[in-house]
Amino acid sequence: MMSDVGTPKYKRILLKLSGEALAGDREMGLDMPTVENICRSIKKTAEAGAEIGIVVGGGNFWRGRSANSADRARADHIGMLATTMNALAVADVLEGLGCTVRVQTAITMQQVAEPFILGKALRHFEKGRIVIFGCGTGNPFFSTDSAAALRAAELKADVILKATMVDGIYDKDPKKFPDAVKYDVITHHEVLVKRLQVMDSAAAAICTENNIPIIVFDLSRPDNIYDAVMGESVGTLVTKHK
Repeated sequence: MMSDVGTPKYKRILLKLSGEALAGDREMGLDMPTVENICRSIKKTAEAGAEIGIVVGGGNFWRGRSANSADRARADHIGMLATTMNALAVADVLEGLGCTVRVQTAITMQQVAEPFILGKALRHFEKGRIVIFGCGTGNPFFSTDSAAALRAAELKADVILKATMVDGIYDKDPKKFPDAVKYDVITHHEVLVKRLQVMDSAAAAICTENNIPIIVFDLSRPDNIYDAVMGESVGTLVTKHK
């Protein structure tokens, strides 16, 4: 999937999509026009020559930490199944747009998806396929942010794109504090020291130890995915050095 639209700054990317982003303005479930808009930007990015892995969350179907369940492990397993529904939905829309896609899951469910195998995922990239990863890490007590960081490290991704509903990282919650200041560039160390809620601590540690840059941006404009990969200034860049 190539076209002469320019050369991506980042060749191999790991895109983290939250379940809430796929719900659009709905509180729960999938908003298909929103999913289609996101997928069109993903397709455009793939056609520019980027290799794309996607980790999806499941919060639009299930929020394990807020669920009325006495068993956290079981609640997290339900959440993993929710991520699989989202992975299949995104795959279906991308395929409808003409992309070649594979879904891999960290929990074996061979009738609907491939098991996650690093070598196969890398081979899919070589063949120009988009790979969507479901079920998080496959383990309870780990978030899908941790899964995104883990897959990025395993795949030797050039960057993690963390799509959010805020246009970057601020020194405090911009929805609560009008004087919140946005960072254009910040280091991994500063994120940890200032306790900025970019990712959970496990995910942040993986990114720091493996020197994986993170771009945090607003997905309400889906083409931010493409712009970020092409090197445009989008959101906030988290990197080793400023």
